[in-house]
This record gives sequence, C-alpha cells and structure tokens, in this order.
Amino acid sequence: MSVGAAMLELNDIQYIVLARAPAVTGRYEFLSFRDAAAGRLWLAGILERVPSVEQVRKSVKEDQSWISVAFTHAGLRTLGLDESSLATFPEEFRQGMASRADILGDEGAHHPEHWVGGLGTGNVHAIAVLFARDSKERERCVGAHRALVERCDGVEVLSHVDLEATPPFEYAHDHFGYRDRLSQPVVEGSGDEPTPGSGAPLKPGEFILGYPDESGPPAGLPEPPELVRNGTYMAYRRLEEHVGKFRDFLREHGKTPEGEELLAAKLMGRWRSGAPLVHRPDKDDPEMGADPQRNNAFNYKSEDPLGYAVPLGSHIRRMNPRDTGANMNRRRMIRRGGTYGPHLPEGAPDDGVERGIAAFVICASLVRQFEFAQNVWVNDRNFHELGNERDPFIGNHDGTLEYKIPKRPVRKKITGLPAFTTCRGGEYFFLPGLKGLRLLAALGG
Repeated sequence: MSVGAAMLELNDIQYIVLARAPAVTGRYEFLSFRDAAAGRLWLAGILERVPSVEQVRKSVKEDQSWISVAFTHAGLRTLGLDESSLATFPEEFRQGMASRADILGDEGAHHPEHWVGGLGTGNVHAIAVLFARDSKERERCVGAHRALVERCDGVEVLSHVDLEATPPFEYAHDHFGYRDRLSQPVVEGSGDEPTPGSGAPLKPGEFILGYPDESGPPAGLPEPPELVRNGTYMAYRRLEEHVGKFRDFLREHGKTPEGEELLAAKLMGRWRSGAPLVHRPDKDDPEMGADPQRNNAFNYKSEDPLGYAVPLGSHIRRMNPRDTGANMNRRRMIRRGGTYGPHLPEGAPDDGVERGIAAFVICASLVRQFEFAQNVWVNDRNFHELGNERDPFIGNHDGTLEYKIPKRPVRKKITGLPAFTTCRGGEYFFLPGLKGLRLLAALGG
C-alpha cells in the first residue's frame, strides 16, 4: 500500500466523495445566511447527521437517508472564516461559477442571467444534499430540515430541486434513456477496485485535499489545514434535458426505429443500454451494457483510432479521451447526482415541463479538472481537429454547429445541431471533511 493509500481518512471524508447511496429520490436545498451566528447555528444542528465514508459503508443496508453539506466562498465568509484564510482559496472558487461563464461556455441561453433558484447571484451560501431510499423518507427528512431552519433565525432556503429516478428503475439512466454510472475513476486507498477499462487507481490528492496527487506531495493548499484536509471542491450543474427535441431529432435524422437507436448511440458513443460502440458498432447488446466487467473495457488508439465506431466528437470520447488524451491522470473527475422532473413517456408529446440532471463534479482542482473539461473537451469546436463541433449533449449549441459520423465510403454530416440541454444554474462549493465542518460551526466561539 502506498503512502497516500495508508493515510486516507475514511472516517473524516464526507461519504458522497467515495461512497454511493442506494437512493431513488432526494432533494438539494440552497441556503442563505443573514449572518455568522445564523449560519453556525444551522451547521451545528445538521453536522451530526452528515456521515463519513466509513460510516456509510458500515450501515448502508440499514440507512434510509444520507446528507452532505458544502459551502460557497461567500458562505465561508458569512460563517466568519477570516479574510487571510479566505484569500488562500483558489481564484476560480473565490470568483464563483457565474463569473467564469466565458471559460465554461455559459453564453446565450446558458448565461447566468437566465439561471434559476438564486444560483449565480452570490446569495447562495450553502447546499444541503439529501439522498433518500424512497419518497416517504425524503419527505420526513425535508420536514426535519424545515424545522431546523425555522429554529435558526436568519437562515433562508432560497430554492430547492427534488430528485426522482426515471423508469425503468432497475438501473440509473438519464431522461434521454442512457445508462449512467459506467465510467468512474477509482481512488487509491479507497478500498474500491477498478473495473476493466477504468484505469489504475489514482492518487487521492486528485480528488481530496491534503493528500499526494499524481504529481507528488500536496502543495499550495488553502488555510487552515484543519479546515481543508479531507475536503474537496464540487462543481454543481443543473442541466435541463430537452427530451422532446432530442426525440424529434432522432426521428428526423434516423429515419427508422433502428436508425434512431444507432444515431443515439453515435451521439453518445454507447448504445442507450450502455454497450460500447467500440465492441458493438452495429447492433446493441444489453447484456454487455449491464456487465461492469465488459461495458467499460475499451480504448481508442488501437481499437478505433479514426472514429468509425465511436465518432471523434461523441460525448464519451470528449469527456474521457482515454488513451488518446494527454495527461489524463490529472483530468479525471468523480460524478454524483441524479435526475429531476417527471419522466416523459416514449411517444408522448413534449409537455413543456422542465426535467434534467442535477449533478456534481468532485475534484481537487476546479481549473485543472472541471474547467479544462468544459473549455476544451466540451466546447472546443476544433477538438480532435473536428472544425465546427461541440459536445453534442452538453456543449453550447446555437444551431450553427455540425456533427460528423465517420462512415465508409462517405461520412455522414448533420448540420444545424440543436441544443439538447440548457444550463439552468450552477455553483462552486467547498465540501469540508467532518472535522472541517465542526471547525466552521465553532468559529467565533
């Protein structure tokens, strides 16, 4: 076991970083504090309900709900963290996600001026992340948190998002129907084993502050150490999925039901079952899609260098270039989150109701990991020298871009790609370890 693995303090790291709860529903509540006393009173009332990785792994079969807590830079200031410490946090976190719109590609309909729920305004100070085993438990937890907020004069819930899994419930997937949770990095010392194709375990400092990362010992961390150690950053994104528009696009360009499914696979890089196009370029294989020993076991350089199976601009090829990307061990990210909004049944007309994904990207460097991915992998038109493309799902589309599908003898080019998603809000959060939460609750005491 390496030095980094030996030091990993699973009893202090918030569970959401390294453990996944068996939840089918949840709620995110975005809070604002009038002053330090109000914020610290709220934190003192909730922190004992925030479990560690170690706790959840021991009790996950019995637990019915799971809570995580994180803060914006403005939230840390309002809680009373001193200015000298606040100044040591990285610039992108101090500025906040809304101020980084030009870097992230949040222009046009994605611009922060259109965001909802107080996101991007500077008024959000904290987030309480609840995942629950069922809707009854979620409502119980929401009621308990409402009672806590009412006891804390000066604490306000600015907005919330309710999460609901979408049918079929046998596996996680988004509103477009794509199987999710197929490719996640494994952290050295976490106790998890990588599945084939996931890569070797990465140094914990790539995701958790205070540990060695892939470049060496920790350096340049914010202060104080007792607040920062075992903490991490979370980039929150609320992405509305335009399901009706997506289905219309598939019908227009896919022509037949089989053609629609193939086009959906070409946009993602996988069939909606999760089966990788690298191994199943012409026909879906749901059994492979459901098999973690096979559904992620592929690379591009030798297996599909020109993109005849997985187009060079497809979503999974952009978001994880694998062996065709440079410095990949410094770019990986942990994803958490869920779907919100009602399921739109197949064949039903678009009902105008908002639905989508409310997700967190967990990383030790917002610039090196999240912002790089948004700026280069998602929105660079010339990624892989494609010329006029962006990520077909989460790139900023205005109807002027295209999507190319390599094919012999003549490639297929679709022009005027519509926007299948719209960013409805986002924030940068710092997620402390449990000792860090207690430190914040005791400030000024």
